[in-house]
Amino acid sequence: MSRDRLILIALLVGIGAAWGITQPFAKIAVSEGYRHFGIIFWQFALGALILLPINGLRSGRLPMGARHLAFYTVIALIGTLLPNSASYTAAIHLPSGILSIVLSTVPMVSFPIALALRMDRFSALRLMGLLLGFAAILLIGLPEASLPDPAMVWWLPLALVAPAFYAVEGNFVARYGTDGLDPVQVLLGASLVGLILAAPLAVMTGQWISPLPPYGAPDLAIVGFSTAHAIAYAGYVWLVRRAGAVFAAQVSYLVTGFGILWAKLILGETYSPWVWTALGLMMLGLFLVQPRRAEPAVTPA
Repeated sequence: MSRDRLILIALLVGIGAAWGITQPFAKIAVSEGYRHFGIIFWQFALGALILLPINGLRSGRLPMGARHLAFYTVIALIGTLLPNSASYTAAIHLPSGILSIVLSTVPMVSFPIALALRMDRFSALRLMGLLLGFAAILLIGLPEASLPDPAMVWWLPLALVAPAFYAVEGNFVARYGTDGLDPVQVLLGASLVGLILAAPLAVMTGQWISPLPPYGAPDLAIVGFSTAHAIAYAGYVWLVRRAGAVFAAQVSYLVTGFGILWAKLILGETYSPWVWTALGLMMLGLFLVQPRRAEPAVTPA
């Protein structure tokens, strides 16, 4: 194996590990009373602080015309504000590893949306992948011994809201494009607009998080997952351009696997045989719904 290939694989693993750790960090962030709008504000703020110098090194441009601002607003809403409001609320009640498995349904949900918009062709294999993902969710929710507390099952539908919005976002970008913006510009612009949207929501709902010390584990977790997400996303963008969308799409397996691994190491979570079976079905489903070389990949912004 060539040195370049090894570097690309190492980067792929690093991106998967970074994205995977965001779920345990999110669980820690909500563990002592912080709630979604306050967390999302600081996610936008920290993401913008990290992406500003990255964008400066790449081009330094960030278009702010009316149509660009409208696009940033849509991405901020369907890519972060709405899905993360649901996922951070679900994180209060569900194990982090379960959330990692549920979030891996994004490409499965994307497939029927793309079919409905006539942006993709029907494929029996991808349909089978969709059904396997649905079966995995049922294995998590139906058996009484699957979750630590059977009452947690009522929070599974809320956890599924986030991947649904991410799937909508991916298809929106695939259908309408980014108006000449590169992905880092899109994420930076959405973060800046998101700050304006999230700030009044955090204040009005009493969820504002003070930036002043003392700092506890939830504060450090917010910094951790915001940093990990921004760096992993920038790395993913580079990887898509360097190695292609099909190679980069394999990060989905790593994000799920590392999400469970980090949850075990950081949070000490344990899972029933039902959950491990669900993970196996989800991985197989991911393999079947991933784009092949002849098909374009739908990548959320």
